[in-house]
Amino acid sequence: MTDASPLPSFDELRERAVVVALPLRVRFRGLDVREALLLEGPAGWTEFSPFAEYGDDEAATWLEAALDYGWQELPEPKRTEIMVNATVPAVPAASVADVLARFPGCRTAKVKVAEPGQRLADDVERVRAVRHELGAEGRIRVDANGGWNVDEAEHAVHALAEFDLEYIEQPCASIDELVQLRERIRYLDIPIAADESVRKAEDPVAVARAGAADLLVIKAQPLGGIRRALDIVERAGLPVIVSSALDTAIGLSMGAALAAALPDLDYDCGLGTSALFDTDVASFAPRAGTIAVGRIWPDADALERLAAPPERREWWLARLERCLAVISAREGR
Repeated sequence: MTDASPLPSFDELRERAVVVALPLRVRFRGLDVREALLLEGPAGWTEFSPFAEYGDDEAATWLEAALDYGWQELPEPKRTEIMVNATVPAVPAASVADVLARFPGCRTAKVKVAEPGQRLADDVERVRAVRHELGAEGRIRVDANGGWNVDEAEHAVHALAEFDLEYIEQPCASIDELVQLRERIRYLDIPIAADESVRKAEDPVAVARAGAADLLVIKAQPLGGIRRALDIVERAGLPVIVSSALDTAIGLSMGAALAAALPDLDYDCGLGTSALFDTDVASFAPRAGTIAVGRIWPDADALERLAAPPERREWWLARLERCLAVISAREGR
């Protein structure tokens, strides 16, 4: 929402709210089911889906993004479709081919590594299987979600370097660790991308200012919406990749609108994750390696079929009310 725009009331939002629960094909980020609260705003459908463990202050930023997307007009798009990557969860190497088959035409794969309870050897075999499936021309990026310390990350990068990595995403948790690692692996010419150091930071540009990353991964919901994300990109002055937060098709369309509005977009984006669901609220899986830009509307039958149980709907509505109060307090309304 812009500063001049009045916030909708909780009663208005409650009347517009639909809570859904989408089963995942493969366990991802510790989840078997992804819940989301969808809202039909004056400008179109939007999504509020911070992960359950997030506190209200962090979740309120996701609500600001939802209100911005559902109540405001979009920035002028500079492209009509977005190239997207396949997303490979921390599955056994034998399952890689089945996962990649859900992303037809994608030339790039992002592979999850550093999964708790797994070993580096598991990561190596998973990435090896991806390289085998994509061939020499395919692009591979790995995402550690900050799971390694500097020594572990350096060791992992050396173990994975033979697979010609496009970049490594958030190998370590802190900016200081990223600075150290970037210096240690500089000679390997493998870029470092920052994700959590952007979306979970009080100052999302600090990682760029510190010279801790070569690229930024930006996500519309966690950063408070499309306009705020565009401002971060402008201030950071680094190339970016737009990625999802395991959104439904509605949230992915928000991400696509952000990607479409960027002045430059040189990397395939992580916005094809609808393919990880058994079914979604609308058709938004990649086709020929791309997704279309534009607002979408959920399928009425899908909303009914995927409706969350009543107790989960009440949980989300209570969270919505609390987060709306956080936004009102922030803005002094």
